[in-house]
Amino acid sequence: MQTNARSTITLPREELRLVERLRKRVGARSKVAVVRQALCLLAEATDREALRRAYREASLATRDAASAELANLDHLAAEGIDE
Repeated sequence: MQTNARSTITLPREELRLVERLRKRVGARSKVAVVRQALCLLAEATDREALRRAYREASLATRDAASAELANLDHLAAEGIDE
């Protein structure tokens, strides 16, 4: 595998203008750097979404059992408190 392989991506004019605007805005040295940053941000966002989905599924899976346990222990909440 080559470490400095060259590749070419052809972009429509509007997308190329967007890349140029972003390059100036973020201070990137090249258009390729803009694309690399965008790919990293996309990967992070999709990783976060997958993690969010996994937490949501785990929460739904344990919600009924946790609610039942809390209901069973509810009578202990005020134990030992004199009114």
